[in-house]
Amino acid sequence: MPLTKRRMQFLNKLMELHQKTNLPIHYETLAQSMGVSKWTAYDMLKEIEKQGFISRSYEVNNKETGRSQVVFIPTSKAWDLLRKARIENIDLNDWEKTVEHVLSLLKNLNHCSIKDATKIVLDEISNINTRINFCAYIIGLFAMYVKKLGNKTEFFIQRLFQKAPSKEMGMTMFVGTVLETIIETMNDDLGTEIVDLVSKFLQLIAGLSDEEKERLSDFLSSAFD
Repeated sequence: MPLTKRRMQFLNKLMELHQKTNLPIHYETLAQSMGVSKWTAYDMLKEIEKQGFISRSYEVNNKETGRSQVVFIPTSKAWDLLRKARIENIDLNDWEKTVEHVLSLLKNLNHCSIKDATKIVLDEISNINTRINFCAYIIGLFAMYVKKLGNKTEFFIQRLFQKAPSKEMGMTMFVGTVLETIIETMNDDLGTEIVDLVSKFLQLIAGLSDEEKERLSDFLSSAFD
């Protein structure tokens, strides 16, 4: 049975909140975002849960000692639905401009220290709202870092990305491998910010269409040229 338009609205909002926090969402939080009562939100989530698009868990409520509360997260079925809905929504003109800008930005930052360059890129990322463009900035930042490490490291990390069994796995392996090295060179505040952004990256890339992943993978290859 397909989702009704109303249920789809609730599911989309839940997924949006989950992507922002990377945490399970309580139905009261969803209710506030949707402008409905908490009971309306809870009843709607129960119906969406029956269709397999979300799953529930229980966590301790810090406001009420000893009591647990019901929270929800999207399932793989929900992410699959999101990918299918977004296949036809790629703005190719916007994407090409983003690729050109990020590659130009990275080239101009070659003379900067990795810390200064990272801060500049992170400042720009804070203004990015499109999923694929956000992922491009993260990939570009990490590619810039790898290039600064030297030819030997660049060769092996690039080979790791190229030999991955899928585009998505290649990009997530690339980001995960470089992240460990990056945080060792950053102060705690900057390292924490990068970890949070990578967490968001992993959430977003899972929701991209195959075409978007293909374009991101091609972008990663071009970032090493």
